[in-house]
Amino acid sequence: MLQERSRRKYVPARICKSSSGQYEAWYPRVRLSEPEPIVIDEIGIALGGGPDGYRATFKNIEAYGVSNITVTAVRSDIDSYQFQYTLYIPKISARAQYESTGVLILVQASGGGNYWGEYEGIKCKVYIRATPESYNGRTYLKLQQMKMDFSVKKIEMGVDNVHNGNTILQAALNLFINTNSQELLKEMKPDLKKKLLELMRGFVENLFQNIPLDAWIA
Repeated sequence: MLQERSRRKYVPARICKSSSGQYEAWYPRVRLSEPEPIVIDEIGIALGGGPDGYRATFKNIEAYGVSNITVTAVRSDIDSYQFQYTLYIPKISARAQYESTGVLILVQASGGGNYWGEYEGIKCKVYIRATPESYNGRTYLKLQQMKMDFSVKKIEMGVDNVHNGNTILQAALNLFINTNSQELLKEMKPDLKKKLLELMRGFVENLFQNIPLDAWIA
C-alpha cells in the first residue's frame, strides 16, 4: 500500500529541485539533455463525424515552463518499489504549427497556421512501479510501469498567421477555441498523455540506470 511516510525516506529532491541547482548538478552523471523546450512531434483532435467533421493536427510542438516543477507530495511503498508523485507547474507556454480540415461553427475551417497556448495551474500525478536488479556490485531500479494524469486550471489559446490571411476563419477559430478550451484539452489529452509518457519513461529509465538505489533512499 502506498503511504505518505515510510520507514525509509525516498528522496527525489536530488533530481527534481532545479531551483537549488541540484538538478543541473546531476547532468554529467546521468547524461541529461537540457529540459526545455519539451518537444512533441504531433498530436491530433477530431470534433464531429461525417465528411465535414473538424480535424486538426498540431506538429512540432514546443512547450516551455515544464522545468519549473514542484513535487508537492510523494507516496511510496518501498518494499514493493511503488511511488506516486503529485506535481505542480505554474505555467506552460506552447507553440506549434497546425493543419485542419472540415467545418467549424458553420465556417469552412480547412487550412493551417500557427497555434499558441498558455496553460496555468497544471497539476499532475505520476505513478511508478519498479523492480530492483543488481550489476557491478550495486542495486539499481528498473522501470516496470508508469501512469500519469493531469489537469489544467486556466487555458488561453488561439491561432494566428492563418493560411491565405483569412481573418474571418482566424476570428471564428479563436472564438471557438477559447470558448471550448477545456473540451479541446480533453480531445488532446489521449495523444498528449501518450507522448508525455514516452518522454517521461525515457527520463526515468535514464535516472534509474545511472543512479543506484542507495542514492535514492536514505
